[in-house]
Parts: sequence; C-alpha cells; structure tokens
Amino acid sequence: MGRGKIPIRRIENRTTRQVTFSKRRAGLLKKTHELSVLCDAQIGLIIFSNTGKMRQYCTEPLRMEQIIERYQKVTGTCIPEHDARREQIYGEIIMLRNETRRLQLSMQRYTGEDTSPLPYEDLDRLEQELESSINKVRDRKNELLHQQLDNLRRKERMLEEENSSMHAWIQENQAAIEYQQAAAMQAKVPFEHKQVVGQFPLYVEQPSSELQLAAIPPHIQSTYHLQLSQPNLQDYVSSLVPQD
Repeated sequence: MGRGKIPIRRIENRTTRQVTFSKRRAGLLKKTHELSVLCDAQIGLIIFSNTGKMRQYCTEPLRMEQIIERYQKVTGTCIPEHDARREQIYGEIIMLRNETRRLQLSMQRYTGEDTSPLPYEDLDRLEQELESSINKVRDRKNELLHQQLDNLRRKERMLEEENSSMHAWIQENQAAIEYQQAAAMQAKVPFEHKQVVGQFPLYVEQPSSELQLAAIPPHIQSTYHLQLSQPNLQDYVSSLVPQD
C-alpha cells in the first residue's frame, strides 16, 4: 500500500508547519549539495523562514556574493548598491550625533568647562544667559519661601484662635473650677483632723474633770468631747487634783 499524496497547500497547524519546514529544509539542502557535487554545478540557495531566520547554501569554494554577481551579469539585472531608505536613516543618525555633540559642548560651557576656544561675543552671550538663569532660579526660590512663610502665618493664626478659645472656656468655667477646689480643700480638712485624732487613743465621752479638758488641744475641744482612755494617765491626773 503506497503513501497518499499530500496536498500542496499551506499547513494551518503551526507546530506541524514548523516540523515540516525543518524536515524539508534539511532535505532541500542535502539535495542541493548532492546536485552541486555530482554535477559540478554552481548553486546558490537562500532560505528565509516565516520567523525571519535565514539559511543559505553556496557551492564551494565560491561565495554567495560571487553567485549573485554572476546572476546579475547573466540576467542583466542590477541590484542598487545603496538603498535610499538606508541612506536617509544614516543621515538622520549622523545629524543626531552632531546635535548630541553640540549639546554636550553647550553643557560644558554652562559649567565653565572648555571655554578657551570661545570668542568674546560668545562669552558675553553665555554670561547673559547664565545671569538670566540665575534670576529665574532666585525668583522661584523666593516664591517658595513666600509660600512657606504664608503657611507658617496661617498656622500661627490657627494656634492663636485655639488659644483664645481655650482661654474663653477657662473664663466660662472659672466658677466651677473654684468650686471644685473649695470642695477638695473641705474634703482635705476632716481628713487631717482624723489623722491628728488618730494619734491619741481616745473615745467620745463627756470629760470627767476640767484638767482632762485642759490637756486636750483647743482646736479639738471645740469639735469633740474627748476623754483619755489610758488608766495610768487618769490615775496620775487624779493624784494631782486636791482632795477635800
């Protein structure tokens, strides 16, 4: 059973198309070499893939340029040596290089480098340009300083307004603050009295004698009726009182 014929048309599957191209390209190069050797033929073969890659074959010891030149002589065709588009691109590249070089020299002059070949007129013009640039820089600097000063003044006004509001609030609530302070002082005085009273072992009772009342501090006598609870001290006080 023989192989079926493959239709000669473009293979739609990309992978299959690439595999077929690689196989047939190798076969074509092999057949070209065999034809050149067996028949002593001068062959030049150039192949470009769909991705732009080039493969070529040339009969040794010739070069591809010799094959192409012979082809031109035989057919009478002439390939232009210089492409117009290429010449235009080269001209633009040269112009850009010259412009870049000129700008580099200008930058060196503005930094004070390589000014020896400049004549007086160019130096004077360069000085004027530098002074103009300095004035622009100073104007921009002053503008930024004014903006910062305005911001600081705005913040100052805001702080003054907050201070005024706080002062007004304190004035409005002064009575409440004084009342709280007075209440704190009143709460502190009984606490101090309790500390003084706690230093003596006392109990609340009517004094049994004037001597006992005289032994108590005056600021405590006005508030409390106290009597000493230590037996020894009472006996000592009783012994001092004259007996009838």
